[in-house]
Amino acid sequence: MKKIFIITGEYSGDKHASDVVREIKKLTSDIEIEAIGGENLKEAGAKLYCNHSKMSAVGFNLKIITDHILLGEKVAKYLRDEYKPDLVLMVDYGGFNLNLSKVLSKYGIDIYYYIPPQIWASRSWRINTVKKNIKKILTIFPFETKMYKDAGIDAEFVGHPLLAQMPEKTDRTLFFKENNFDENKLLISIFPGSRVFEVKNLLKIFLKAAKIINEKDKYIQFALCQAPTISDDLILPLLDKYKDLNIKVLKNKNYELLSVSDALMLASGTVALEAALYSTPMIISYKGPWFLYFIYLMVRCIKRVSLPNIIEDKDIIPELLQYRAKPQIIADELLKITGNTVYRENMIKSLTNVKSKLSTYSAAQKTAKIIVDSMK
Repeated sequence: MKKIFIITGEYSGDKHASDVVREIKKLTSDIEIEAIGGENLKEAGAKLYCNHSKMSAVGFNLKIITDHILLGEKVAKYLRDEYKPDLVLMVDYGGFNLNLSKVLSKYGIDIYYYIPPQIWASRSWRINTVKKNIKKILTIFPFETKMYKDAGIDAEFVGHPLLAQMPEKTDRTLFFKENNFDENKLLISIFPGSRVFEVKNLLKIFLKAAKIINEKDKYIQFALCQAPTISDDLILPLLDKYKDLNIKVLKNKNYELLSVSDALMLASGTVALEAALYSTPMIISYKGPWFLYFIYLMVRCIKRVSLPNIIEDKDIIPELLQYRAKPQIIADELLKITGNTVYRENMIKSLTNVKSKLSTYSAAQKTAKIIVDSMK
């Protein structure tokens, strides 16, 4: 029986990997799968070597670094001396996985990488580590494939996993009725991020922008998408100052809000791609400590930050970062979306093109087939 070992580091990777495991099991029963992962991989039928819950800690301190190093050494020894897999599938989580790949490749273990690190965005020198240690890259963006192939790396585009995971567009009329929105008004939804520092840096700015918009157009209403990682204690005191806006706070309704809103006020991240897959007009914004921003400027490889703009290779949506993350600028851009029909329709058309470029087939199915075929 063939053996696969899967390595993930956080919830999203666990979810994407679990879909691949389910597809592998549809293709063959002659493969044993063990993993570093979470509940999704466990439910899909993979045996957990360990749970990755502690790996996804955010921060830069000695304990986190030490824990990762010790886990990497333990995993490498286990794979070499005990489990002896025919293939290791790494999923996302580039910092840990790329370092571990240096050791595993020395042991002669074949490594495939699904959802590879965004080398095209920053720290381009990491491509040398990939070339030396990874046997095959399974890319989720078409432009990635060319980059790797140009560097002499075996790479294949499998499509983006979000396409198969995202639900269909929500019925707007029904959603408005169930959540007490006014059908005669436009809806702008606010997504201030899923991390505490993001919300602390951005939500005040977004709320001030909403205030400016409300003063100029009374036919716009607002919703705020509260991530499960953000407590009421952080959100409610900030909203208390803007009671006159009657902002509705919704939890676990992110896809519904992305699909039914007329415009979106987003913290930069994967949510911009999710919004693009619904062709919903948006602006993205981000603000953090200046010294981190300067570090980012030094290591970045491209000027654009949002995936819709990167995929289309042009400025589709406004990117209001750092010194441009100001309430007035954000408000002006959103009022342009809601008030300028031509501008709005052009944005929607470009966002629709983004979805078409990410393929129409299942990334998990194609990844599973590539892996199973490689082990025959």
